[in-house]
Amino acid sequence: MDEREFASAAETDSPQGVLAIGEIPDAKLSNLTLPERARLVVLDAVQDPGNVGTILRTAAALDATAVLAMPGTVDLWNAKVVRSAMGALFHRPALMCTWAELDTFLPPNAVALWGADAAGTPLDEMTPPARLGILVGNEGAGLTPEGLARVQHRVSLPISSTVESLNVAVATGILLYQLRT
Repeated sequence: MDEREFASAAETDSPQGVLAIGEIPDAKLSNLTLPERARLVVLDAVQDPGNVGTILRTAAALDATAVLAMPGTVDLWNAKVVRSAMGALFHRPALMCTWAELDTFLPPNAVALWGADAAGTPLDEMTPPARLGILVGNEGAGLTPEGLARVQHRVSLPISSTVESLNVAVATGILLYQLRT
């Protein structure tokens, strides 16, 4: 492949010199097996590929069990997501799913679902269950009505009153760090 062909296939202005062709895993939520203690990151219409990739990378670094992308979330295999995930897609389960699939999966697996919400109870005042999903939403819109209808608790990160909100990827990283114990 010559430079022109490489540049055409790379989809970026400044490619890193490596291209790969691979098959996207056919992962299904119903096939996910959870350990006794599990942390799921549930993406609720998170649309920015850079944020989603960063969340995937952070989730892998902080030992989250899996990342689930709900409707309205950017495709987990979008080229920008894959680049910003920096290989995390190959180390932890990450899959697209529907609300119906989530509804079918959570109860029999004893997974509680908490939603990240600036108006929620500070996370450090909560006692997380052994199996927990944390729903994080779009920065501009927050959690969707579909997501809010499913959460048992809304939790927040106490931040300075001079700051309106945190970037969703940063907030997710802090939440996962706090939920490690």
